[in-house]
Amino acid sequence: MSERAPRLDGMADPATYRPAPGELPDSPGVYRFRDEHGRVIYVGKAKSLRSRLSSYFQDVHNLHPRTQQMVTTASSVEWTVVPTEVAALALEYTWIKEFDPRFNVKYRDDKSYPYLAVTMADQFPRVQVMRGAKRKGTRYFGPYAHAWAIRETVDLLLRVFPVRTCSAGVFKRAAQQGRPCLLGYIDKCSAPCVGRISPDDHHALAQDFCDFMAGDTAKFTRRLTARMKEAAAELDYEQAARLRDDIATLEKATERNAVVLKDGTDADIFALAGDELEAAVQVFHVRDGRIRGQRGWVVEKVEDVTDAELVEHLLQQVYGTEEDTGTASVPREVLVPVLPPDVEQVQDWLSGMRGSRVQVRIPQRGDKRELAATVLRNAEHALVLHRTRRAGDLTTRSQALREIQEALDLASAPLRIECFDVSHNQGTFQSASMVVFEDGLARKSEYRLFNLRGPDGDGARDDTAAMHEVITRRFRRYLAERSNAGDVELGLGEDDDEPRRSGPVDETTGRPQRFAYPPNLIVVDGGQPQVAAAAAAMAELGIDDVALCGLAKRLEEVWLPGEDYPVILQRSSEGLYLLQRLRDEAHRFAITAHRRRRSKGMTVSVLDDVPGLGPARRAALLRHFGSVKRLRAASVEEIASVQGMGERTAAAVVAALAGDAAQTGAQGGTVVVPAAPGLAADASTVDAPADASPASAEEASGFGMLRS
Repeated sequence: MSERAPRLDGMADPATYRPAPGELPDSPGVYRFRDEHGRVIYVGKAKSLRSRLSSYFQDVHNLHPRTQQMVTTASSVEWTVVPTEVAALALEYTWIKEFDPRFNVKYRDDKSYPYLAVTMADQFPRVQVMRGAKRKGTRYFGPYAHAWAIRETVDLLLRVFPVRTCSAGVFKRAAQQGRPCLLGYIDKCSAPCVGRISPDDHHALAQDFCDFMAGDTAKFTRRLTARMKEAAAELDYEQAARLRDDIATLEKATERNAVVLKDGTDADIFALAGDELEAAVQVFHVRDGRIRGQRGWVVEKVEDVTDAELVEHLLQQVYGTEEDTGTASVPREVLVPVLPPDVEQVQDWLSGMRGSRVQVRIPQRGDKRELAATVLRNAEHALVLHRTRRAGDLTTRSQALREIQEALDLASAPLRIECFDVSHNQGTFQSASMVVFEDGLARKSEYRLFNLRGPDGDGARDDTAAMHEVITRRFRRYLAERSNAGDVELGLGEDDDEPRRSGPVDETTGRPQRFAYPPNLIVVDGGQPQVAAAAAAMAELGIDDVALCGLAKRLEEVWLPGEDYPVILQRSSEGLYLLQRLRDEAHRFAITAHRRRRSKGMTVSVLDDVPGLGPARRAALLRHFGSVKRLRAASVEEIASVQGMGERTAAAVVAALAGDAAQTGAQGGTVVVPAAPGLAADASTVDAPADASPASAEEASGFGMLRS
């Protein structure tokens, strides 16, 4: 394997980093273009790296406009030789998924489709509705158009396959109480929580459920019919009637999926509708001749691709995810509107995942062609719907970035904006947030949280000091990661002793580093003082190529460093609206982190000073009683009954909680307690939870003087 990775910062001419003709191998491989910061902006594969890479370095004016933008944004190119084209296909998908390059085609689900999932890796498998990323050890069926459709099907099948459907909390509580939930009493759950069925038998029951959902329905109907006849022959008419009803239930569940292909086809049927800028993709999952699910994507063509290449990327997207999670459900046939350029290597890749031969072809006649036409109509409808919903959005995002550029007198539109906010409660539990918008859209995977320390480890003295600390830490990390940037490649350098390094990648995890890329614009929540503090922090670190502004909430004015008067944007300005969204998102994220820290710190600190009560006993108490509220209501005898507790320690706990309750009443219902030592001194940066939601006004009203 070989590679080249020159770093010529600031160069926009592709000729400055063009590889010498003799260096490019005439072999299959995968290549990566990087920008001046080392960020991967495009990943591609080729049968011949020499031919493909040479095509990028012709006269720029002969390239497609999007390809022009990519090669002029890049500042280096590197490649990796692989033994086969199939290996190149798999490696290309892996790198696109890892680096999320901005110039590669991006598939976005046109909605979040629900799946019927069975957690076969659990001791007692659970049937449930799931959305989002797939997990290892879980069987998935679908996707379905509506969650209620899954629940109706499950409700029918639980009569025949009484598999567990409850959450872990309900399961644990039932096991502790020795009583099953309602489903256990009405025979829609085999009640493994109370030992009515062994783990092995319950697992076999879940496997039967999966087999039925996978299309193997006839054997269960035959099995129940035979048992019904045996019961009738033994004059057990009640059992025979129950089995008759079970058979009717299975037939009803089977009828919900209409037969669309007579020959029991096992296939995925794709259709594509679009133009030069975007496309809509639809797929029907047909199993055993029935439509088991439907799924759709909307594609923004950020690279110059043909329909054939788009189909190839699509198959990587759909089946590559299943390969990663170990739940590959590749069908025998993949029917596409256009064959991918290298159909043989795609078939080999899919066959390797399935374990048997997979055929990728275009339907030519008969029922399959008619069904493909139906899928195409769905794709066309999805594209029309997408354009209707997004027409204004694409325009306003561009307008907002342009207005910010003009108002702040920036050299270019701020494609990456970072916004910072600080949240605390009378100086305690200080937290700060960093939210990131790219191209006018939130990029939640880039969000970060900071626990503020201050010079003495007790937190910052005020908001300006807190902002100075956050900006300092953010750009200190940027400078450190930039200077130490480097991902260890598979190939070796010219001396064959040291691996080459070329980009900002964490050497431990192999993933891009968190703070390695600078923003085009920093926005702080606040006015002139906060902006001055942020500007001072950036100046101390020598950061002079990142724009800075602050948004003051009172009059929504925009403050610039060193200016005595703010910039006033019109209230109807799209640029102001984008800045407000940034500020509000940073505020929401910071206050969510602050409340989480404070809740944890207050819960722990109530018991911190109890003599003889260490971390293990505190954990045992909270595990036994479930909450401080229940613990406060417990008697000395009840606390002493917990394993590891004695009467003296229990009495000390009751006394401490009684004193805490008195303090709560004296402060009007708000408990203000210093953080636990481990929390107050925590200086780490925490990854953002993607599903963090804003707290309600009712929650805020109970938190005393909450600042952000």
